[in-house]
Parts: sequence; structure tokens; C-alpha cells
Amino acid sequence: MSNMKLGSLFSGSGSFELCGQMLGWEPVWASEIEPFPIRVTHKRFPNMKHLGDVSKINGADIEPVDVITFGSPCQDLSVAGKQEGLHDGKRSSLFFQAIRIIKEMRSATGGKYPRFAVWENVPGSMSSHKGEDFRSVLESFCRVKDESATVPRPAKWLSAGYIRGGGYSVAWRVYDAQYWPGTPQRRKRVYLVADFAGERADEILFECQSVSGHLEEGGREGQAVAADVERGTGRSCAGGIS
Repeated sequence: MSNMKLGSLFSGSGSFELCGQMLGWEPVWASEIEPFPIRVTHKRFPNMKHLGDVSKINGADIEPVDVITFGSPCQDLSVAGKQEGLHDGKRSSLFFQAIRIIKEMRSATGGKYPRFAVWENVPGSMSSHKGEDFRSVLESFCRVKDESATVPRPAKWLSAGYIRGGGYSVAWRVYDAQYWPGTPQRRKRVYLVADFAGERADEILFECQSVSGHLEEGGREGQAVAADVERGTGRSCAGGIS
């Protein structure tokens, strides 16, 4: 999937843009409000546009891209914070601004752009409000394509899983940075991939043939499963690990 155009929300110092560039993607625009990270990305990506405050962006008015990436603010979801949550937390609720922008762009392009979205956050997002916040995250991504989709909440979210609906898919997985070269630290993050035009999300995010159930060297993890999407044609894979 080379020659793709990338847009980054909550860009920070441009980690998603740098990874995309290494894959042959073109970072087209970014949204960030902090001065220092903006100076960093100006230097790294001189041709990339800076759009400023995410709450002031209309997805219908900006250049369409193939993939939108974002690591929305985590302070209200982290176990180290007050866990005010996705809906009540002033910072983490900005997640819904990103979903709004994605919907606006897809509406303006007849559902063509973006094809993919990538979201990153702390593992606490899966346990915040007894798992309800992560359920809202999954449901929000599903509803980009299907407004009627609902995602039930299990007793505990698995560390990896996927949902397949009518012509779209969403997959998530917890990664630990200690298993990747150049990052000598234990740093867990949950990554989510949404494919709004097909069922490739789980193919992109993890290898289903690995069934050990443990995070191994190189970052491979056992197969895991999402809860079913409650809709007429929705389906998910069956079986899984905790």
C-alpha cells in the first residue's frame, strides 16, 4: 500500500507521518496546536500543511487522504490519571472531533476517502469506565460506515480482536514497545485499524496464524476476537484469547 496520502490529527512530533513516509506514503496535512512539535514537523516535512486546532477543522474542506491517523489525548483514560473518561474528560473527548472529521471527509467524497483510519492510545482506554469507553471507540469507528451498528460490551476486552460488518472492518491490538528494535522500555499501547471499504483491518494489524496467546519477541500475539456487531449483516471471528 505505497503511494498513499496521509493526514494526521493530534500530530505531536509527527511519529505517524514519519512511519508513513518510511512506507512510501505522502504526509499531506497535520493538526497540532503545541508550538514545539509543530517546529519539529515543519523541519521533517516541509511540504506538509498545518491545519491547527482539530475542533476548527471541517473534513469536507481539507484535502482528501487515503488514511487518517490519530493518537487522541489519553489523560482522561490513563490509569495514572483521574479517568474522567472518553465522554466527560475535556481532553480525551476530543476523540469525537476526529471521528467527525472522518465522517465529513467521507460524506464530501462519496465515501471514497479516507479508506483507512489508525488510532493509538493507552491500554487504560480499554478499562476506563469498566470498558464502556472502549466500546464507544469501537462503535464510533463502526458508525463511520454504518450508523445503525452497535457493539456490545463484554465482561473484559481482549488484548486483540476484530469486528467485521457490512463492507467494513475494525481491528485492535495491544503492543509493547520493548519488543521492537530501538525502544529499550516497556511501553504498552493499543492500536486500532479501521478499514471503511473492506475486511482487511485484521490482516493489516496482526497475523492470525499465531495462536500462542502471549506477546512474543517481534510483537506477535495470539489471535483474539471482538464482540459481535449487532446488525443484520455484521459478523466477527469466533474464538479467542484474553
